[in-house]
Amino acid sequence: MLQRLINSRAVNAVGLGCMNLSHAYGHPPSEKDASRLLLQALEVGVDHFDTAALYGFGANEKLLGKVLKPYRQQIFLASKCGMRGVDGKRVIDGRPQTLRATIEQSLTSLQTDVLDLYYLHRWDKSVPIEESVGELSRMVDEGKIKAIGLSEVSASTLRKAHQEHPIAALQTEYSLWTRNAEISVLDTCKELGCAFVAFSPLGRGFLTGKVADASTLVDGDIRKGMPRFQHDNVQQNQRLLAVLNEMASQLHCTAGQVSLAWLLHQGKHVLPIPGTTNVAHLQENMAASLIRLSAAQLQELNSAFAPQNISGDRYPPATQAEIDTEDY
Repeated sequence: MLQRLINSRAVNAVGLGCMNLSHAYGHPPSEKDASRLLLQALEVGVDHFDTAALYGFGANEKLLGKVLKPYRQQIFLASKCGMRGVDGKRVIDGRPQTLRATIEQSLTSLQTDVLDLYYLHRWDKSVPIEESVGELSRMVDEGKIKAIGLSEVSASTLRKAHQEHPIAALQTEYSLWTRNAEISVLDTCKELGCAFVAFSPLGRGFLTGKVADASTLVDGDIRKGMPRFQHDNVQQNQRLLAVLNEMASQLHCTAGQVSLAWLLHQGKHVLPIPGTTNVAHLQENMAASLIRLSAAQLQELNSAFAPQNISGDRYPPATQAEIDTEDY
């Protein structure tokens, strides 16, 4: 399998984002089914697992700890702090004392002594980035984490943090229909030697062609409140799928595989972490690293999915205000 580096460690280029096993997209699978999927992920070659304190308000970390503990030395395990569930609500809190409490809980839940990578899930804008990263650097010194990551931050914030302590990875949304990373942060990661971990690389399911508009989604699915999944925007965006589907037909693969292959062609430091609850989709995702796209095919996709052709913001205003990424 194609491999990429995070903090000088080689992992398979396509990892597994574990959020939807416990969180965000409506009714998560049962613990039995989620556990089965994690074990099957190991079987098909996944060795990079990504979770967070927020996911399932702690349930996701506990799930991974229970299932993956026997395989701990074989996998690259990443989690996140700075955003968690408090009294049933999502809270962003980057104060050092909060990050300290979160790492202790994460290590307990994940049944490990050290994490390979620990992200600041969101930059708490009331706390200087240097202060939050400074606390994470002390965790590195103490052997609780091996490397520091950031999520949903701009190139300028990445540079500030990197001066405080080397940042091994930056994670943000990146896909054919979310190209904000190309404004600056993708190149900044390459310059600084940071891995770029792309979450929602399949456009939260949209690029697979299997997700319609918000009205078809179940209660509790966060996409119901996202502008791009509202009916008028979906109608506009679905027209872009024709190019993707035609290319998939030519290559004898799925639209999702073309989308992941496109990402893998955007730089050797790019590692997508698609999430799924479906074993067949898991196998498809892992096989995407075998697909090679020509320069002409890449250009065709770039043109079809140019930012000006995408209808609707990726987040509603309140959520957009919480993040620090550049925007078109």
